[in-house]
Amino acid sequence: MISIGTPLLWTLFAAFVLIALTIDFLALNRQGSHTVSMREAAIWSIIWVGVSFLFVGWLWWHLGGIGPDPAARALADAKALEFITGYLVEKALAVDNIFVFLMIFTYFAVPAAFQKRVLMIGILGALVLRAIMILIGAWLIVRFHWIMYVFGAFLVFTGIKMWWAAGQEPDLGNNPALRWINRHMKIAPGYDGEKFFTTANGARLATPLLVVILLIGIVDVVFAVDSIPAIFAITTDPFIVLTSNVFAILGLRAMYFLLAGVHERFHLLSYGLAIILVFIGVKMLLVDVYKIPVAWSLGFTVATLLATMLLSLKIPAGPGKAGTAFPFRPKTERGRAGEH
Repeated sequence: MISIGTPLLWTLFAAFVLIALTIDFLALNRQGSHTVSMREAAIWSIIWVGVSFLFVGWLWWHLGGIGPDPAARALADAKALEFITGYLVEKALAVDNIFVFLMIFTYFAVPAAFQKRVLMIGILGALVLRAIMILIGAWLIVRFHWIMYVFGAFLVFTGIKMWWAAGQEPDLGNNPALRWINRHMKIAPGYDGEKFFTTANGARLATPLLVVILLIGIVDVVFAVDSIPAIFAITTDPFIVLTSNVFAILGLRAMYFLLAGVHERFHLLSYGLAIILVFIGVKMLLVDVYKIPVAWSLGFTVATLLATMLLSLKIPAGPGKAGTAFPFRPKTERGRAGEH
């Protein structure tokens, strides 16, 4: 598998990610538990998007985008386009993550002041998971070319499933993962600050915050299974695949707080994401027949997202589709979640 990732590029990228995460953690510890305002979320969202495009601009220059060599310029243009397309696809799919995070936070009535730290832990888990799955995916594609067809069929199936599920109220109370957690863990009825465990009546109990962390980790796994094949439909270069994924994830926390208050206004966005997944799946299925240009994929993704967002603003959401709060009754020594 051909990749532009040299030891220098991999080292610089890893150093950047470590520095970014360190700064984020230091800022988180300094600020402590607090509710993230829309203004703060907007500023950080702009910063992360700006950093992502600065990176691809630097990568384009590093590969010879303004040099005298036509071959180097062509390579730089192609890789920059692959990064931007992959980045936008991953950002778009991350929106669905955000809506699921919001549902989990609502269900468990997670205080706004605690959500920032929970998301930070979730992002760390997502980064590690994506890196592992990308390496596995790249190895599979190199060894078994036919796996591209499996990925393509899976994306088409996922897109169709997402289309049919769009607009339906999810039932988190009957989620298999949550039922399993309630069967195997004793959960305190309330929060104890940002602690994951607490003591009540001499018994050590998990707090609802630990359950939220576990569920977000499971969500990371589910969405990684969708998004990794999607990015491999854009490019099979491991360096572009990983960097576009990581930059999309790094800004996920800020994007959550930016969209959490306006998610109801974009109620048709899931349909757009479903269409994008089907398109990418078809692209993978046709890989040996006709290679759809990356520029077309970029244009289709942007046009679909804009169309569904504009239609969401023009077409009001139907009753019961805006999302509702779910009562949470965690398992304690006397009961389980969902009992009334």
